[in-house]
Amino acid sequence: MLSKCLRLKNLVSSQSQEPETSQDQKVIQLVDFPGETEAFELCAKFCYGITITLSAHNVVAVRCAAEYLGMTEEVEPGETENLVQRLEHFLTSCVFKSWRDSLVALQTTKALPSWSEDLGITSRCIEAIANGVNASPGDDFANVMETGLSRNRSRRRRDESLCNGKAENSRWWGEDLADLDLDLYQRTMVAIKSSNRNVSPRLIGNALRIYASKWLPSIEECSPVLESVISLLPTQRSAVPCSFLLQLLKTVNVMNVSPTSKMELAVKAGNQLDKATVSELLIPLSDKSGMLYDVDVVTMMVKQFLSQISPERRPTMTQHRRSRSEENMEEIQEIRGSLSSSSFPPLLVKVAKLVDSYLQEVARDVNLTVSNFVELAESIPELSRISHDDLYKAIDIYLQVNDVTTRFTVF
Repeated sequence: MLSKCLRLKNLVSSQSQEPETSQDQKVIQLVDFPGETEAFELCAKFCYGITITLSAHNVVAVRCAAEYLGMTEEVEPGETENLVQRLEHFLTSCVFKSWRDSLVALQTTKALPSWSEDLGITSRCIEAIANGVNASPGDDFANVMETGLSRNRSRRRRDESLCNGKAENSRWWGEDLADLDLDLYQRTMVAIKSSNRNVSPRLIGNALRIYASKWLPSIEECSPVLESVISLLPTQRSAVPCSFLLQLLKTVNVMNVSPTSKMELAVKAGNQLDKATVSELLIPLSDKSGMLYDVDVVTMMVKQFLSQISPERRPTMTQHRRSRSEENMEEIQEIRGSLSSSSFPPLLVKVAKLVDSYLQEVARDVNLTVSNFVELAESIPELSRISHDDLYKAIDIYLQVNDVTTRFTVF
């Protein structure tokens, strides 16, 4: 072993130069040896010419152990002679060409994080996985990668991911990546997104939804997971379903998550508010106000949705307010009757109806303040309401629940 391990050779050499005192001093101690007994045994077998079996499960530990022992070109020149070069060849030609093996190897780096980082194993595993996701199935690399998919995935699902000439189905890789710990998952997803080749924002969003659905309900302190998922969300509209964004918002309100992350979710959900339902907007609120639902965040989403509509297509309330001050109800009806569905975006009409229905639900909350109610109701341009019946019903519910005769002058 001394002829193949530089560290052992140096340790024995330094010990032989010291005055001989006791037997204990002749014991060679390998402090902080990486990989434990199994890795050392494989390195020892190599030194004695015994065939060793390598796999994605043990190659990382053996590579770290070989580096520790100094089994490099310095003692054994040539790729076929020293263990480090042989292990590097195995990683490059076998492990990093297989999706499953790259993923398995990446998982094993958790046991030796510092060594794996210093030797570049972690980053190379992540790069291989990102390339595997991005490669077109027609590529040689992609064909090799596909042969190593997780064996617990159905053959049908794998075929679906290849049938269109591109890896259009993120289900297989999204589920595989969901097994990663947060740090490795975040780094891998960043690599996939930054490679920007064949992976659409929608597929990224789907993979994030798979990860969140697995981890958020299963751990006590899920704030880091939540923050990470939010930071990885694609910026493109509709890349992530509105229902998923609103589900994350519900989780945010019961966790210790930064206001910035909450704002980011509200903006993304607001961009596609027309796809939301009333039940999805009933976001629980747990603060000192005592209100049951987070009306403020819904108001924020409405304003974000409106910000996407060009000013020339956005109905205003100027004419309506002037007419009201003159108490000319006939003019109000004339203005409303002159509007057609083409006067403003149909989606705005849909959101207006959604908000009025939402107001009917939250109006039952005895702790809902008048200011919250009014601000949300006012956030919808009034002339975008084809009918005020739903809004009047919400006001009626609110007044009955609170047993007040407050005058809602804005209406």
